[in-house]
Amino acid sequence: MIQTASPSKKKLLDAAIKHMLAKGYGATTVDEICKTAGLTKGSFFHYFETKEDLGKEALEYFYNIMRDLMVEEGFLTRPDPLDRIYGYIDFVINFFQGDLSNRSCLLGNIAQELSNTHEEIRKLCAKLLKEQSAMFKQFLDEAKVKYAPKGNIDTQGLSDSLLSLIQGSLLYTKAIQDDKLLERNLTHYKICLERLFGG
Repeated sequence: MIQTASPSKKKLLDAAIKHMLAKGYGATTVDEICKTAGLTKGSFFHYFETKEDLGKEALEYFYNIMRDLMVEEGFLTRPDPLDRIYGYIDFVINFFQGDLSNRSCLLGNIAQELSNTHEEIRKLCAKLLKEQSAMFKQFLDEAKVKYAPKGNIDTQGLSDSLLSLIQGSLLYTKAIQDDKLLERNLTHYKICLERLFGG
């Protein structure tokens, strides 16, 4: 489970994620983070030397929240590797249901906003996103062994495609305001996997 240094630090991270998801890193101020958290600037600078330090910790905190939720859902321990991938797809669809304003992934948003200006944050986003892709690849490698040992299947390409499809769908959803886009796209991906692995 997620470990933070104190309840106050958690409040600051929760507030930062809320504002950064709503309007981005650049438009989020330390003052409003403190106001939402109900804490002073002194408290903020007790835990974070700079806003960039907060940004980096918020990214890891967000990633760990998602990871904990996946563990709680239980699909990561399913014996069949394809069932794990399908479980993840269903998890993502369900997680991003509801208000269109909440259809955002902090990693994707921050990477898009800051990759040309904040190298350390870009590298952290890349690290965390690659960890996701590596998890997908592991499941797909196991599925290939089980279902298509002689098949010419690019599991790295499939795992990168899944991550790109999720992030791209979230971005496109904001632009066209279609609350079913993500679900449709991931359902198509699932159908492709079923055909590819003969499921």
